[in-house]
Amino acid sequence: MTTVGTGMRRGLADKRRAILRGALAVFAREGYTRASIDLIAREAGVSTRTIYNHFRDKAALFETVIQESAQRVAEEQIAEMDRHLAHVGEGPEALEQALLAFGRAHAQPTAAEHFALVRQIQAEVLHIPAEALEAWQETGPRRVQRALTGHLARFMAEGRLREADPHRTARHLVLLAAGEVTSRSFHGALPVPKAEIDTIVATGVDAFLRAYAP
Repeated sequence: MTTVGTGMRRGLADKRRAILRGALAVFAREGYTRASIDLIAREAGVSTRTIYNHFRDKAALFETVIQESAQRVAEEQIAEMDRHLAHVGEGPEALEQALLAFGRAHAQPTAAEHFALVRQIQAEVLHIPAEALEAWQETGPRRVQRALTGHLARFMAEGRLREADPHRTARHLVLLAAGEVTSRSFHGALPVPKAEIDTIVATGVDAFLRAYAP
């Protein structure tokens, strides 16, 4: 492997990263329909030709952006979930505290640019290629859902929750503990006071445990 060859590959990788960073910023700010390759090129500090050397068209670029962004955020959310749910002490109070901690974390997303992109997707869903939507769902939300389903299935096997469909149970937990905050804040766009978030999460977890406690 020559030094020149290594440098060229590194340069191509750097250009690709710059394109994806610029595209994420533009898609999150402008949405899919209003975003243009010219805008993305200016944001990324590259030429439009450079973008087309890496991506077939705007749809292909968008699909890559949403997949990579969703993957990063899913990994962060799963790591946070595991921190609260992977090793829960014995007894119902320990489980309740773990679910409360998970709910508070899930209700307050930290990846602002990614969730700005999610808001744009929701606003323009009819104009976005179906392949991009499917890639986003599979790489992000469904992956997080599967991880939560695994934790709840384990709690059921241990007798800490009653037997039920763990996938549906996971959906119920997210809706009860974090759904109101998510809808009120539009995925983090509008502030919700921390005290209100704590109350919403606590009420939701209480309702969840009333439904699923053994």
